[in-house]
Parts: sequence; structure tokens; C-alpha cells
Amino acid sequence: MIGWGDVYKVVAAMAPLYFALGLGYGSVRWWRLFTADQCDAVNRLVACFAVPFFAFDFAARIDPFALSYRVLAADALSKLAVALALAACAAAASTRCCGSGGGKRGGGGGFSWCITGFSLATLNNTLVVGVPLLDAMYGKWARDLIVQISVVQTIVYFPLLLLAFEVRRATTAAAAPPPPPTGTDDDDVEDGAAAAATAAAARRSLWPLVRAVWLKVARNPNVYAGVLGVAWACVTNRWHVETPSIIEGSVLIMSKTGVGLSMFSMGLFMALQDKIIVCGAGLTVLGMALRFVAGPAATAVGAFALGLRGDLLRCASSIHHDVRVRKGVRPARRNTQHSGYIRDTGVITGVDRWKKSSELQSSDANAISSTSDILLMDMVGSI
Repeated sequence: MIGWGDVYKVVAAMAPLYFALGLGYGSVRWWRLFTADQCDAVNRLVACFAVPFFAFDFAARIDPFALSYRVLAADALSKLAVALALAACAAAASTRCCGSGGGKRGGGGGFSWCITGFSLATLNNTLVVGVPLLDAMYGKWARDLIVQISVVQTIVYFPLLLLAFEVRRATTAAAAPPPPPTGTDDDDVEDGAAAAATAAAARRSLWPLVRAVWLKVARNPNVYAGVLGVAWACVTNRWHVETPSIIEGSVLIMSKTGVGLSMFSMGLFMALQDKIIVCGAGLTVLGMALRFVAGPAATAVGAFALGLRGDLLRCASSIHHDVRVRKGVRPARRNTQHSGYIRDTGVITGVDRWKKSSELQSSDANAISSTSDILLMDMVGSI
């Protein structure tokens, strides 16, 4: 039975997070201390410095030679189950659209919903909220476990999700009609058609997609933080080397700002919105179902399949119940006119940036590409 002492531990771990969020919200909504440009600057500070040092600090403290491989395998299995379920739903929706004469648009929209649904159901906010919450509930072993999951999520799953975004962008661009030729000569028409076909074939090939993903990952400081943290953890645990105090102190002074500034930045973003929940009741319910039902259910399936029981199972389920806190990355001004991208501030529901499939036009290709950059920074920067 859960006692009042256990409840107090959880509340004591979560209250400081929302205190920082409330300060950020009040700084814009009530006290008018920050402009929109200044909020962007705070968010950039969080994305480029505070969170990367925070992630490096935790990644460097794990023992890579004593990982919980069964838990990591269960996490991978749950993500695979969600991906297959979403793919089946998208295929069924595409079949229905084909039957009604709207196959091409329905298929592209289905893929977009698969990406969003996968991120909501499986990619959780493990460090900023998960660490203090599970540390209070279960202790140090749960904290170490969630750090392992977060490192794998940063290095493996987020680049894969970004690859899915690039595939979506390429297929959308390839499906766009070729631009009309400027001349009236038949040779010009044939040359234009050949050029369009060549460009479409190039967009469909794998290498440009992989290259685009690699360039985006290479520009993200949080990926560097995760990789370097694991590399340093391997060195310290293999040869029993202690981190020099001058390096440890330099990392800690920035790492300690990670949680507070992340929540503060989230409050800034919430205050800049017209409404706290802007996606509507239907998408809010759908997002909550994916976050609090589909995600934990898939985790339970993966855990049972690999024989996880007891506190390990409860801890894994708690990871997928944590609140979805975002840093509040604001879209670039050139993309604010795309009203289909609906950003729920997701502190409770976890509904992120949704794109209505009916509004996904070929002219949105550039917006999709830039949005994938924002989403990767958003997700990786707030793990």
C-alpha cells in the first residue's frame, strides 16, 4: 500500500520542477520581463549548453559494462510493437483512402501520423522529469536504469526518428508535380520532364536521406554529449580512472542548471501561446491515450516477453507515464504561417507538434525539413 510518506517523496521531487516552470510562465504572462526574442535566446542557452552538460553528466556516471540488457531489450521490443501497430493502422487507413479515390494523400498522411504517434507513445522525457521522479519512488538503481534508457534513446532512436522525417520530406517532394516549363518548345518540355524525373529518383534514394540525417545529428550538441559521456564512462570504468576535479567541477556548474532552465524555458513557451492547450479536445485525448495507455501497455508487453517482473516492470511502466516536458522550442518565424503544426505545451498530455494530413501539401517540403531540425533539438534537448 502506498503511504503518505511515499506520496510526499514524489511531490517533493516534482514540486521544484513546476516551481521553475511557473516562474518562466509568470515572467512573460504576468510580469512582462521577457520579449519573444529574449525567450528564444533563453531557449538557445538551454539547448546548446545547459541540457548537453546535464546529459553528459549523467551519461558519464553509468557503467557501460554493467548495463541492464534485458531492460534495454524490452524497451526496444516495446518500440517495435508500437511501430508495427502504427504501421498496420496506417496501411488500413491507406487502403480505405484508396477505395474512396484518395490513396496518395491518405498514405502520406498516414506516415506522418505514424511518426507523431511513435514519438508520443515511446519517446519519453527521461532525464529532466524521470530522474527525480523515479529516484524518489525507487532509489538509485531506478535512476541508473533510466539514464541507460535515455542514452540509448539519444544515440539510437532519435536519429532513426529524424530519418523518418527525412523520408517523409523526400516522398512529399517527389510526389509534387514538376514546375511548368518556361518555354513552349517540345524539347524544353522533354528536358523539364527528364530533369524532374531525375530529381525525384535522387530524392527517393537512400544515401541523400542518410546524409541529411547525419548532418542534422552532427549539428546537435546533445548527441555529442551522449556519445562523449558514454566514451568517458567506458574509460573510467575500464581503467578505474577518476575524473579530474577541475573537469568535474566545470561540468557540474553547467549541469546543475539543466533541469531548472529546461522547466523555466518550458514556462516561457507556454506563456507565449494564446492558449495552454491549443490542439483541441480530440487531439488532446488521443495524445493522452498514446502517452498513458499505449506506451505503458507496449512496455508491459515487452517486459513480460523478456521475463521482467516486480519493481523492474513497475519502473519501466513509470518511465512511460512521466509527463512530457518540452523545452518550448519556438518555430522559426518563416514557419509560423503553417497553421497545421499545432504545438500543445504538453506538460501534462504530451501532445507535441501535430500536422494535419489533410493540410500536408507538396509546398510544405521546406517547412517539414526545418521542422525536423526543430523537433530533433526539441526531443533530444529535453530528454
